[in-house]
Amino acid sequence: MATVKVYSTPWCMYCKMAKDYFKEKKVEFVDFDVSVDEKARKEMLDASKQSGVPVIMIDNEMVIGFDKDRINQLLKI
Repeated sequence: MATVKVYSTPWCMYCKMAKDYFKEKKVEFVDFDVSVDEKARKEMLDASKQSGVPVIMIDNEMVIGFDKDRINQLLKI
């Protein structure tokens, strides 16, 4: 099973869509609320070089935004 991290904010519609999709597909993930978690925000900014969310890490691959096709490809679903 892949390691999935979601960097998100509570008010981001695409973040909610991504997390709901992972729940629907029964994919375990760790959610980091970058609006309050400074360490996670810095980690996300260092990795992605941008402040937009969601940033999704699937193993060592980064997905910017809720790109369902790319997510499916990386998770092989």
